[in-house]
Amino acid sequence: MDALPIARIQFAATTSFHFLFVLLTLGLVTMVAIMQTRATLGGKPELTRMTRFWGRLYVINYALGIVTGIVMEFQFGLTWTGLSAFAGDVFGAPLAIETLVAFFLESTFLGLWIFGWGRLNKWVHLALVWLVTLTAYASALFVMVANSFLQDPVGSHLEGGVLRLDDFGALFTNPALVSSLPHLLSAALMTGGFFVTGVSAYHFLKRTTEVEFFRRSMRIGVLTALAGSILTVNQGFAQFGELRMYQPGKLEQASTGLPLGLMITIGFLALLCSLAGTLLLFRDWLTRARPLLYLMVPAIALPFAAAICGWFVREIGRQPWLIWGKLRTADALAGVGAGQILFSFIAFSLLFLTLAVADWVLLARIARRGPESESSPAEPELTVLSGV
Repeated sequence: MDALPIARIQFAATTSFHFLFVLLTLGLVTMVAIMQTRATLGGKPELTRMTRFWGRLYVINYALGIVTGIVMEFQFGLTWTGLSAFAGDVFGAPLAIETLVAFFLESTFLGLWIFGWGRLNKWVHLALVWLVTLTAYASALFVMVANSFLQDPVGSHLEGGVLRLDDFGALFTNPALVSSLPHLLSAALMTGGFFVTGVSAYHFLKRTTEVEFFRRSMRIGVLTALAGSILTVNQGFAQFGELRMYQPGKLEQASTGLPLGLMITIGFLALLCSLAGTLLLFRDWLTRARPLLYLMVPAIALPFAAAICGWFVREIGRQPWLIWGKLRTADALAGVGAGQILFSFIAFSLLFLTLAVADWVLLARIARRGPESESSPAEPELTVLSGV
């Protein structure tokens, strides 16, 4: 039994699961920050309730997504020791910054935001949610810097059989990063927009009494989904030109695979859905167009499916290189038996499956319950799992 394909499948499953959590986290936190900004400036109770409701969903997804990220970090040391030995000085730098600066700052600001409801000055509390958002984006930046180095190992030179960092700034101007980072962030906005739109559509189908609440939510969701879809498609095609610069032949290789057929199709389908929703929104027909509302609920899955296909295109097309032109995937594998890797793959997969099910069960339960009533007393903090 060959250990390499098992190890590759294991890491693909790990990154894919984690990527799904990240997309929704980035999209939702941006929308929550916008909602709270409008609530703080306008002082409307409805917008405050929206901030708390969608914020609760965001925190649930964030909390469970942390575990998948921790497991992914462990795999670098357990399975891919060759990568750390050969390029740890370069590849490890942005990941260390992401962990020590972006992640810990994000967690600290988020904790203050959660437990600061009703206790902090409203402007301080608003600043906190934007700090959470900015550090989340910084975290995505450093992760993509590390991943882009694997695609195009700029800013480094070979010395004594290992890669040494000689230009840290070059990592941030990497051609593999320039178009892929906006593509990722816009995909996150599209994901958050479709999620908010789909949940709002569900409540209209159930004849909710919170008409104004979910009308406002759907308006934000549809517009965010449209903006995210347009940018995602645009930046996706922009990457095709960049690919020919640093990975010649990768696009041709990927074009013969199913993920690129699927990715483009789903991306345009998502764009059409968000465009149709926007057109109906401005005619005030959206909340009454029940056929479209029925489509919007399962359409929540569209951005996730497109993102996974896109991730496969980016990663599979790099093979057989782990670091393009520098380190082959087979040479980066640790000296671990295939049986051990298979065991850890099964164990991690069961863990991820449990986390994914738990995430969607909790999200669905809170989403179906809807926002707290206007007459209920405001809690001093955002109790994330209250009543779950």
